[in-house]
Amino acid sequence: MNKTNPKVDIYLRAGCGRCSLTNTPECKVHSWTKELEALREIVLDCGLTEELKWSQPVYTFEGNNIILITAFKEYCCISFFKGALLKDTDGILTKQGENVQSARIVKFTEAGQVFEKEAILKAYINEAIEIEKAGLQVEFKDVSEYEIPLELQNKFAENEAFRNAFYSLTSGRQKGYILHFSQPKQSQTREARIEKFIPNIFMGKGLHD
Repeated sequence: MNKTNPKVDIYLRAGCGRCSLTNTPECKVHSWTKELEALREIVLDCGLTEELKWSQPVYTFEGNNIILITAFKEYCCISFFKGALLKDTDGILTKQGENVQSARIVKFTEAGQVFEKEAILKAYINEAIEIEKAGLQVEFKDVSEYEIPLELQNKFAENEAFRNAFYSLTSGRQKGYILHFSQPKQSQTREARIEKFIPNIFMGKGLHD
């Protein structure tokens, strides 16, 4: 198993820290501790590097994001950043929305489901690593009808994973964010709005979700 990251230990113990429920029994992370720990062990067995990004455990290969594990109210999941490129021979991958282009997830509601799929998950993770080694990219559909603010374009250029996450959203959610980010007259305010919603975008959420 690869080395664990102390920041992820804190995440599992206290939660993501993005709301007032952190460090309380009501925190979503605490609802899925066993499942998240099982997923963590599986991913680390595949040799990825464990990091904490956007308050979530993210697993990278040579600095590139491959996997994210996270907790929601009704389930926890493992998310493949370039899941659309996976063969999905076992049919376990789903989209978080009809128009999601890149990311694919596997949902879990009990630890037993994780252990049952361990061999399959490892095969998918290894395939995702090979996809990254080969430099393959998801071809995204352009939201050509909307003018993307310069600050958002700059963020895409700085952070490919964020660009992937944004274009994995439904077209309606993309439009909502673009309009919201474009409203302020000052560039600094537009940048602040983008930064505020980065975690939500990585979780596949829309502006009002």
